[in-house]
Amino acid sequence: MTIEDILDELDGMIDRAWNLPLTGGKCVVDAERVRELLDDVRINLPTEIKQAKAIVADRSEIIAIARRESETILRRAEERAKQLVSQEEITRQAQDKSAEIIADAQNKANEIIGAAGAKAKEMKAAANEFANSILKNSEETLSASLAEIKNTRTALNSKAQ
Repeated sequence: MTIEDILDELDGMIDRAWNLPLTGGKCVVDAERVRELLDDVRINLPTEIKQAKAIVADRSEIIAIARRESETILRRAEERAKQLVSQEEITRQAQDKSAEIIADAQNKANEIIGAAGAKAKEMKAAANEFANSILKNSEETLSASLAEIKNTRTALNSKAQ
């Protein structure tokens, strides 16, 4: 018998109980049966608490996995950004890489969140916010590097003339 079944039975006992006149709604119930039902609640309660703790642990693990994946994606993006600085088509490649990183982050987030079911909505928002922040920082770093390269080329061209 589940806790909800037990609580329903207790509720039914109260509904079927005899009301004592002039007592403000007090009634007579079978005390022994109420004690039995309370004992059943105590027996079933730890199982349901364990299940709730397992759900919370699963949520925490999924968030940790999402963070690790985001950190890995960030490291890859930073390594790739360093390589792109040395190439002439930095703008095009940065845009392509940004799209790839966003798609990869969304795919990873969707895979992780898909496994989490109903709990995933909250975690997906957190993962997307984290990935967006990482991508924004990567974009700002790439923009700064591109500006520095342009300034250096301009300076070299002006000295060469």
